[in-house]
Amino acid sequence: MKNQLFFAIFLSFTAIGVGQYAGQSSNMSAGGASGGSSGQIYDLLGPIDERNKKTKNKYEDFQGSPYINDTFLPSTMYYDDENLGQIFYRYNALNEEIEIKKTNSEDEIPRSLARDKEISILSNGKKMNFKTFTTAKNKTLNGYLITIIDGKTFDLYKRTFVKFTEGTPSTNSFVKAIPSRFSQFTEYYFQKDGVNRMDEIRLKNSQLLRLFNKIDKTKLKEFIKENDLNIKNEPDLIRVFDFLNK
Repeated sequence: MKNQLFFAIFLSFTAIGVGQYAGQSSNMSAGGASGGSSGQIYDLLGPIDERNKKTKNKYEDFQGSPYINDTFLPSTMYYDDENLGQIFYRYNALNEEIEIKKTNSEDEIPRSLARDKEISILSNGKKMNFKTFTTAKNKTLNGYLITIIDGKTFDLYKRTFVKFTEGTPSTNSFVKAIPSRFSQFTEYYFQKDGVNRMDEIRLKNSQLLRLFNKIDKTKLKEFIKENDLNIKNEPDLIRVFDFLNK
């Protein structure tokens, strides 16, 4: 069973390419995560494929980075609520891929974390795992979200992703070349208890109010006005959802 599971995870990563990932999570069962912590961690990893070699020249001259953090950071990995031990991770927000190592040794080859919704790691003390969510343009996507608030009524999530823009060469001495660049973006999502759907929050106070029923909307409008909040600021957005969870 474990060999079959590893083979299935391996196949899920050989086709990973550069760009937005909108695929499926693995079919790993909770039973497949049994055994010692060391073995469990490696059951949840797949190899980083050859795409980095193929795209190396494309990304040689650019501004920014596809990674949220260029170095590997310490974290803890979980399968459901089971602590699988410490790992080191680096998040490739261009490919929506978490690269994992068991140690911080430069000699260790990083592997790719399986896109299984039961797997999570801690990012700055917050739970980060693979989710399905709906954007403001009503597109259903898969990717990694960080849980900011796990509330009794509403959960709040944060998504950070990266887009790559091709540069343009100089056409003459009067026109400057524009380098290729990685640009980082942030989105926020919420989910109401009992609703099997996560929706993006448009970061305008008026747009936020439309998401709630008449009672919640009235209370929330008064709270935002009294405290002079602007949900474009993450601390203010957190205050709003803390209020909604009271």
